[in-house]
Amino acid sequence: MNPGRPFRRFAGIALFLGVAVFASRGLAGQQSTPAERQFQGWLTAFDSGDRATLLAFYEKNYPLRVKDIDGAMNFREMTGGFELKKIEESAPTKLTALVKEKESDQFARLTMEVEEAEPHVIKGVDLRACPAPAEFKTARLSESEVVSGVKKLAEERAAADKFSGAIAISKGGKIVFEQAYGLADRDKKTPNSPQTQFRMGSMNKMFTATAILQLAQAGKLKLTDPVGKYLTDYPNQEIAKKVTIHHLLTHTGGTGDFFGPEYDKHRLELKTLQDYVSLYGTRGPEFEPGSKWEYSNYGFLLLGLVVQKASGQDYYEYVREHIFQPAGMTRSDSLPEEQAVAGRSIGYTKFDGGGAWKPNTDTLPYRGTSAGGGYTTVEDLVRFANALLSHKLLDAEHTELLTTGHADTPRGAKYAYGFMDDREDGVRWFGHGGGAPGMNGDLRIFPESGYVVAVLSNLDPPAVERISSYATNRLPEK
Repeated sequence: MNPGRPFRRFAGIALFLGVAVFASRGLAGQQSTPAERQFQGWLTAFDSGDRATLLAFYEKNYPLRVKDIDGAMNFREMTGGFELKKIEESAPTKLTALVKEKESDQFARLTMEVEEAEPHVIKGVDLRACPAPAEFKTARLSESEVVSGVKKLAEERAAADKFSGAIAISKGGKIVFEQAYGLADRDKKTPNSPQTQFRMGSMNKMFTATAILQLAQAGKLKLTDPVGKYLTDYPNQEIAKKVTIHHLLTHTGGTGDFFGPEYDKHRLELKTLQDYVSLYGTRGPEFEPGSKWEYSNYGFLLLGLVVQKASGQDYYEYVREHIFQPAGMTRSDSLPEEQAVAGRSIGYTKFDGGGAWKPNTDTLPYRGTSAGGGYTTVEDLVRFANALLSHKLLDAEHTELLTTGHADTPRGAKYAYGFMDDREDGVRWFGHGGGAPGMNGDLRIFPESGYVVAVLSNLDPPAVERISSYATNRLPEK
């Protein structure tokens, strides 16, 4: 999943806008503008959660999006609607509003434009995530209050079948909250536990980056080296010569993704890291390396091969020996999907649009790679975080280099080396999330306070982010 992708949605926003909303802008008793009327009608229809109501509104007022009705309903289910916080701009044909998701702390800025002529059909809606303005900042709570809030939120979402997974929160290496919810196998009614292994998507980019920094610390590679120094037979010479290890670690190399029609066609044939290069290695960079940031799963795939060349070990063996074992991560790995793993959950997805949870088996790769797809537990993620903080994996200098932001991303946070480096209300955290059909995870490490939040789920995103963000925005600063 691309954490830097702008929050731009095609569907709509949901809440009832009554007279009180416009009274707050001094518009009570005044005639509303065409943009305001469309905004009000659209949000009311969307918030109803009724497909027929929304479709009828689209057919009359937003015909460009009639074909997107199913996506709109999926978005409605995901967000639970939006709470209007502030009208920022209002003109006859354009309106900008600040809204907040009802089921999370996420703020977004919505802009709607309508045609000048009657019946003022909606021309377009743009919705992008934004930081919470200072006037709407969430208050910091005590540790016990955060734990109570996380527990309540997880229970509510699990009861609504929107969360199934495990949560662990620690401080200074000590677990302060740990609980599991939902089922690891719905057919067998096997419950999740804190020891359940969940597929983690892109989260193991953190392990790949840690491996690269270990090799840099040992003097076996330089971050300024071009890829071709290690992948000497790499097919595309422009990438081999221009793209550096630093570029790959920061998603600034222009190496692109591997997901798409070709991946779907060859999914089960891609058994080794080299198999991916055989399929995609002739492509050139999508932009001049170093010129901008664009999330690249393929770039981290190449880093796995660099680990192999620089260390002389198989990538998977290296990670087991130099990261998992020193950190005490006994239930983390990337064994092929065809191998049975006792305690590994089944992932469930609704991404096929069917409306019911179904196993994600047909979407899984042959095995996880250096770009993502392995499995772990919340307890192992906490151990990994604490191993980083205590410098068991890297010295202080290289730990700082690993986790400090190097590249700006569209969402406002910085990207370090395999880690996001972010601040919420001045409180810094670093970590990484992961998401794909039937899997979602998040690890957030707070270096100043020593808190660690690890959440994993065997459901589609954003099952996890609702909980990790809740904790992030409320944990004590110290």
